[in-house]
Amino acid sequence: MSHYAKVKDGIVLSVIVSSEDFLSSLTLSEGESWVQTSYNTVGGKHYGQDGNEDKGTPLRANYAGVGYTYDSDNDVFYEPKPYDSWLLDGTTYLWGAPVAYPDDGKLYNWDEDSTNWVES
Repeated sequence: MSHYAKVKDGIVLSVIVSSEDFLSSLTLSEGESWVQTSYNTVGGKHYGQDGNEDKGTPLRANYAGVGYTYDSDNDVFYEPKPYDSWLLDGTTYLWGAPVAYPDDGKLYNWDEDSTNWVES
């Protein structure tokens, strides 16, 4: 059994666990397709059941979720953009702030109006 994302026009509509045999019996609407995804893949790295990175092969950069984008040109999944100012990393396919998170031990939240981190 594997995880598959139902994709239409580059947007993930649903994610299911299925065998390939069962999947092939399902009817898709025009423009829809099934694309395999793996919950062991995050940021282009493969993680084992213990949560640690291992030597497994990552699949499509990230595990798909409803509303995620499937970029067929790069064969990757990535989540919806959280803020207008954030940038997509072309290696991990994770969104990141245009300003690094402060490394002073304090807690911060992103403030889109100032496009900066604000202490909580």
